[in-house]
Amino acid sequence: MEIKIRPVEKRDNLTLYEMIRNVFQEYNAPTEGTVYSDPTTKSLFELFSSNAPKAFLWVAEKNGIALGCCGIFPTENLPKGCTELVKFYLDKSIRGIGIGKELMMKSEQSARELGYDSIYIESLPAFNQAVSIYQKNGYSLLEKPLGNSGHFGCDIWMLKKW
Repeated sequence: MEIKIRPVEKRDNLTLYEMIRNVFQEYNAPTEGTVYSDPTTKSLFELFSSNAPKAFLWVAEKNGIALGCCGIFPTENLPKGCTELVKFYLDKSIRGIGIGKELMMKSEQSARELGYDSIYIESLPAFNQAVSIYQKNGYSLLEKPLGNSGHFGCDIWMLKKW
């Protein structure tokens, strides 16, 4: 069966939580002050639903199982017109086949449709492969963080404007 991209559903909560934690463990990425230890990671459907319509999470599903996600979120104290690209993680079984790019493009399209004019992302050196993909897709490095994500463990900040 092919991979389907769809909005997050309540049934995805546990699967996405475990997938995200597995990615952090796989890359030996810091867990404190990141999505790994963020309590909202356990309930992504509720987080995005309660912040609608300014938040949206896309899910990549294969055979009924969520294997990746990426979305936008109106992080507190971001500049006017800016949203954050968030929860961008893929199970290793679907990396390298264009699903990540498709999720990122759908998230950026959602941001444009919701009236945002820029998109911000935070990352970590452990995810340097993803950081190079962001740069290839128009994201520029920043010297300091924007907004208040609460993810003090992240030390790479990027912005894309359109």
